[in-house]
Amino acid sequence: MTILVCIPCLLTGGTEIQTLNLVQALVGGGHRVVTVCYFEYSENMVARFHQSGSEVVCLSSTGARIGGWRGILFLYKGLRKALKRYKPDVAHVQYMAPGAIPILLLRLLGFRQIIATAHTAADIYSNLRLVHFIQRYCVRAFTCITELAEQSFFGSSQLYGVDTPLKRRNHFTIYNALPTGFSIRRESRSFISRPVTLGVVSRLEMIKGMDLVIPAFARVRSKYPDTRLIVVGDGSLRERMQRQAQELSCADGIEWAGRQPQDRLSDWYGRMDIVLMPSRSEGFGLTAIEAMANGCVVVASRTGGLPEVVRDREVGLLHTSESIDDMVDKICSLVGDITLLQHYSEAAMGYVGRYSFERYSQLFNDLYKRLIPSNR
Repeated sequence: MTILVCIPCLLTGGTEIQTLNLVQALVGGGHRVVTVCYFEYSENMVARFHQSGSEVVCLSSTGARIGGWRGILFLYKGLRKALKRYKPDVAHVQYMAPGAIPILLLRLLGFRQIIATAHTAADIYSNLRLVHFIQRYCVRAFTCITELAEQSFFGSSQLYGVDTPLKRRNHFTIYNALPTGFSIRRESRSFISRPVTLGVVSRLEMIKGMDLVIPAFARVRSKYPDTRLIVVGDGSLRERMQRQAQELSCADGIEWAGRQPQDRLSDWYGRMDIVLMPSRSEGFGLTAIEAMANGCVVVASRTGGLPEVVRDREVGLLHTSESIDDMVDKICSLVGDITLLQHYSEAAMGYVGRYSFERYSQLFNDLYKRLIPSNR
């Protein structure tokens, strides 16, 4: 079948990576995929979608975002043109701003076979009644990336499986997946007889809690002087973080790697023992599963989807959001107990298989097969 994947932007965030996973899963399932990007895009990400086997249509030739009624009219014309040209069997809308508008426009254009995926929890949406209307009357299935997110939208949740009963309208959870090519480490890591290295792999922004990292590292280092920190990523807080490092006299223990391509991340995770995710908001936490796949132990804030992905005291540790004190306590409990660090590392590698691309691909292709008649 022909599938129209609809997304507001094609930049370098976790949502785009997961949408790329979706495209690769559907192409691998034998479907023709056309990705329609409404607004902003990077040439690199467009090229990655092409390489995955998708055709790509960028509605805005300049990548500019259009707001208000002009934006709605722009979307209406663009989606109408895409439906006429490609005659898709189904549209899979990535439910992020704008989320409801493309779905409503597709229905206005007479299109009925719609699946939506929300990439965050409900806390960023001011009008859940609209989400409920969309789920009940406009889409065949509304999928969420964690059960916590699904509960925040609908008050109940269910992990989708091949034996999940389907109704005319559905909502359930299909977990995000490791990017294709991201293999799960098989051999145990050794943490004995060497200093522990902390790491972050993130946009250096307030929403990711990056302003908390350097103060926490300085305090850990005052107790364990050999501890090091690797910072992979870039963003508006980089200069502030570097100033913090100078002021707190820990700059000599930090390596600033900058933004790294996806295919190099495993090498960087391989140099980290503990990965920090002090986010203030996190829909899922792609970094967490990437880190666990490489045998790193994740110390993350208790926010968004992270408590579901990082099982506290099973595969990693959670700390109170915004609390440097609690984050430092959790890090030090690992740095000071290599046996515990080893235990969580091995548990994480065994656990993270539930987020494999193979499982993700199987579930979405099964969903399409069951929801959308092949002889539409």
